[in-house]
Amino acid sequence: MITRFFSTSRPIQLVLVTAIILVLYILMRHISSSSDLMPGWWIREVFMFLVVFMALTVFSFFASKNALTLKNGYKLLFYTLFIAMIPETLMADNILLANLFIILALRRLFSLKSNRRIKKKLFDAGFWVAVASFFYIGSIFFFGLVFAAMFLFRISKINDWIIPLLGFSSVVVVATSLSIIFHGTFDYFYPEIKAPNYDFSAYNNLKIIIALTMLFSLGLWAGFFYVKSFAEKLKTSKPTHLLVLFNAFVAVIVILSAPLKEGGEFIFLFCPWALIMTNYLEGLSEHWFAEVFVWLLILTPVASLML
Repeated sequence: MITRFFSTSRPIQLVLVTAIILVLYILMRHISSSSDLMPGWWIREVFMFLVVFMALTVFSFFASKNALTLKNGYKLLFYTLFIAMIPETLMADNILLANLFIILALRRLFSLKSNRRIKKKLFDAGFWVAVASFFYIGSIFFFGLVFAAMFLFRISKINDWIIPLLGFSSVVVVATSLSIIFHGTFDYFYPEIKAPNYDFSAYNNLKIIIALTMLFSLGLWAGFFYVKSFAEKLKTSKPTHLLVLFNAFVAVIVILSAPLKEGGEFIFLFCPWALIMTNYLEGLSEHWFAEVFVWLLILTPVASLML
């Protein structure tokens, strides 16, 4: 049974999900490319797959280290299934890079609960959000998550609230300086700012509609019970779980305001959504229902392939 295999944390699970993502990656990227014989293409593709792999492993690491889930492989399974449901998330290099840097920022934010090296973690979080924003401007919304984390973890010193701004500004200063030195203009490395696009007709595709329907219906179902379980959680763990919800909220804002609706923007939702669904599955006493829940997610990309 799928849920039984992932009910404990084992290295083979990472190998399995990595292999699945690799197959999806090759299929999506190879089909859309006509320059697969060029050496530069192979180097870029290998590098970008390593970016996807690093995002997956860093996500798994900080989720386990900060006790966001129990010791199991459900979060890896869900993250992989989300990619299979919306494989367009593997297509945009800039979004994949931005997602990695946002996950690195999340790693620092969730570790604030330890109340150690707060200044360094806040600086790093602001720094990584800024780097992500240079690759995908919508990532800048995650800067609000830094201050949400400070509020939730009761970081009240005024000096500490300035530190994320310093981390963010340091990236801007370096990028501006390099731009002036090498290109004679201050904004060469700055991303192009486009107006938010609220036209969702790009999603008017049966495959995407099915995937989004399952993703959001099951996610909201799990989210309802996730919030309901807060009453049973320890007081010390509630801020981290509230931060997961804030993370999902910001990700939805990024998706809604994306200037280009190409599907890649949904990858920002995969991290908090996987955590929410994992917590839901961990709280289920009916094993058969957990199995049905997972199989619905597995069959969704299979059904899309048959359309």
